[in-house]
Amino acid sequence: MAPVTAFLRNSWRTLTAMRTALILLFLLAVAAIPGALLPQRSLNQGNVNQYIAENGWLGEFFDKLQLFDVFSSWWFTAVYVLLFISLVGCLTPRSIDLVKQLKARPPLAPRNLARLPHHAAYRTTATPEQAADQVQKSLKGWRVRRNNGDGRVSGSIELSAERGYAREVGNIVFHFGLLFLLIAFAAGKFVYAEGMRVIIANEEAPAFCNTTPSAYDSFRAGLLVDGTDLAPFCIKVEDFRTDYLPNGQAEMFTSNIRFSEEVTTTDPDTWDPYTLQVNHPLRIGGTRVYLQGHGFAPTFTVTFPNGETRTDTVQWQPTDLLTFLSSGIMRFDPPAGMYPDIDDRLEQQIAIQGLFAPTASFDGNILSSRFPRMDDPAVAIDVYQGNAGLDNGGAQSIFSLDPDLMESGALERRARVNLMPGESTTLPDGTEVRFDGADEFINIQVSEDPTQIWVGVFAAVMVGGLVLSLMVRRRRIWARIIVDEAQATRVDLGGLAKTDRSGWGREFDDLRDRLVTIATATTVLPEPGDTASSRGDDPDASWKDNIR
Repeated sequence: MAPVTAFLRNSWRTLTAMRTALILLFLLAVAAIPGALLPQRSLNQGNVNQYIAENGWLGEFFDKLQLFDVFSSWWFTAVYVLLFISLVGCLTPRSIDLVKQLKARPPLAPRNLARLPHHAAYRTTATPEQAADQVQKSLKGWRVRRNNGDGRVSGSIELSAERGYAREVGNIVFHFGLLFLLIAFAAGKFVYAEGMRVIIANEEAPAFCNTTPSAYDSFRAGLLVDGTDLAPFCIKVEDFRTDYLPNGQAEMFTSNIRFSEEVTTTDPDTWDPYTLQVNHPLRIGGTRVYLQGHGFAPTFTVTFPNGETRTDTVQWQPTDLLTFLSSGIMRFDPPAGMYPDIDDRLEQQIAIQGLFAPTASFDGNILSSRFPRMDDPAVAIDVYQGNAGLDNGGAQSIFSLDPDLMESGALERRARVNLMPGESTTLPDGTEVRFDGADEFINIQVSEDPTQIWVGVFAAVMVGGLVLSLMVRRRRIWARIIVDEAQATRVDLGGLAKTDRSGWGREFDDLRDRLVTIATATTVLPEPGDTASSRGDDPDASWKDNIR
């Protein structure tokens, strides 16, 4: 039993050491690197699937290591929890020790002050009591302890002074700020809500209202959020504009929107206007609305043989982020009256799959895009007829058709054409497919995290504590006043600091020279110019007492 107890005790001491906490903090930073370099499943499942498909066994190996779910992986959580435990176990005794230090008196003066890193001595014609009063008066702002004959050396007056307690206070505050920052991050995982929504950027598009998770294209939330208490507001997107450099690089995304916290308001023209830009989110209470990206949504009109039409606008996925060449699909169900039999109706669905170029460039019949702005749009499409999978009850991709449907013959290609806005193609049964142009869409992210204010507060506390711990020096001064063999009052000074090379030596010398200058009688030995500390201005000088 004793070996087990010893092992547990030593393990706890190792875990709660400050060195271990620093190592764990470094490991946490290193563990977060894959989350920044690799696509994360919580942000974009499609990018993760694409990465795995393109990298084969390496992508699958990364997936087994949970590198696509870094911040929810078991190993990241383990480091996070260990760091939390280490900080708690480390800060508790250090805080208790700090309280004891703040209550304790400065320690007695060492017997041999000349052995300290900084020391000096001078003689004065003042009485020992007067000399002690002068030293004590010069130590204003220091915590001073005075021993009149009951110190280390009997018959002497000893002064012990200490300051710089704020250094340890700042250190403790920094680590407590880090601890509570970790708590705030962890709590945020339970109470946050985040949704993504694609909105067509034109005045005809309906308003988006943050009232239910079903209003989002994708939605994720903490364990304590059920989506019934979302902050209510509505957004109406009026337009979208991208500013491009001559080389095609986007300079700024801008969308003019209107919003209202009164979801019952029916007239968007009465809502408040706002200019939504990248890194300039709309803030409504504790909710933030970010403009994350954009793309193009082609519009097609299908005219069936009986004259009825179907028009739809759907976002297509950019496949080239430099030129915004995009790919996507559209599906159209024929009018119910044309095919009373449900089986016939399923076999007459129209599916469109192809590419959209905002600024078209043709190499023969091959379509590409030469600029990301929509200056000369065109599409290259395949038109299919048959069962497009609209009513099969399974999950459907909005960017690609099910290849099984085409391989099985359920969908048959009826046309392959390139179309400019206003141009159309006619299928063998008389169905006309017309390309009407395109609108731009924006991708917004709505984030709600009640702990974000506390994250900012604790981050500021961390910075304040760090600055305080770096600027303040913990140092001590001792003075011993005796009557020497020549019956003169002799004052010995000694100084000690944890950070000797951060200006403390100069501070000690200034104090020594000030004491020599304000002596009530002419100094006997040495002269003010000859009185020096052991280090003085030369940190490499040998330690010596300049008293003759």
